[in-house]
Amino acid sequence: MAERRKISLVLADVDGTLVDEQKVLTKRAQEAVTAMRRAGIRFAITSGRPPLGMSMLFDPLDLDTPIAGFNGGLFVARDLKILTQKTVPADVARQAIDLIRDHDLDVWVYSGNDWLITKPGAAHVKREAWTVKFEPKVVTDFGDLENRIAKIVGISDDHDRVQRCEADAQRAFGQHATASRSQPYYLDITNQDANKGAVVAYLTEHLGVPAEEIATIGDQPNDVLMFKRSGFSIAMGNASDEVKGKATAVTDSYNDEGFAKAMERFILGSTT
Repeated sequence: MAERRKISLVLADVDGTLVDEQKVLTKRAQEAVTAMRRAGIRFAITSGRPPLGMSMLFDPLDLDTPIAGFNGGLFVARDLKILTQKTVPADVARQAIDLIRDHDLDVWVYSGNDWLITKPGAAHVKREAWTVKFEPKVVTDFGDLENRIAKIVGISDDHDRVQRCEADAQRAFGQHATASRSQPYYLDITNQDANKGAVVAYLTEHLGVPAEEIATIGDQPNDVLMFKRSGFSIAMGNASDEVKGKATAVTDSYNDEGFAKAMERFILGSTT
C-alpha cells in the first residue's frame, strides 16, 4: 500500500475516472464519496466538460465545492453561478480553429454554458449530447465569438492525428494557451491558466486546503498537471503507462470500480 498521509480534499476527473465507460456514476462510487464526507474529507470534480454537462452529478455527490469545467477555464457554484472564467485570447482562438481544421479535425467551441458546432452529424456529437444531457447550438462560423471562447475542441477518431495536432498546438501557442488531450479523440485548447494544475491551486486558495493535503485521481495526459500540484495522485487502471508513471499510486479500471476502490484503499484506508 502507498504511504498514508493526511488528505483533506479529493479532486477527481470525471470521464474515464469517476464515471464508468457508460458514463454512469456507480452506487459504490457514490457511497465512497459519502464515506469520505463522513470522515471529514471534502470532494471536488474537474473535467473538460462544460459545468452544465456535469450537473447530473451535483446532487448524487452532494457537492459543496467549486466545480471546475473546461479543465479549469470556468468555475461555478452548485447552482451554476459563475465564480470565475478564463477565456482563450482572440488571436489564439482564430489560430487554434485554423490549426485544428488544417489537421482535418472537426471543431467545437464552448462559450459560457453554450456548446457550438458547425456539423451536427459529425463524429461524437450525438454521444457527447447524451453524455452532457444537453444539445449543441449549430452555427455557420465562430467569428463573432472570438473574445468569449472558454474552450476549443478538435475531434477525430484518428487518434494519431489528434496527437499530432496536440503537439503542433503546443509548439504554436507555447505559453499563450494550454493544449492537451482529454480523451484520445478530443484535443482541448483553453486559456494558458485553464488547466487541471491550476484547478488544484484555485481550490487551495479558495478552500484553504494545502496542496499537500489534496489527492487527485485521473486517467488522461491532461490530469498529469494536477498530479504534479497535489500531495498524492492516483492513476486509473485504464490510463496509459505514461500517465500511470506520473502518479503516486495506480488503481483498477473505470469499468472495474477503480475510483471507488482507490477511495476505499488509499483515502479511507479500507481493505474491502
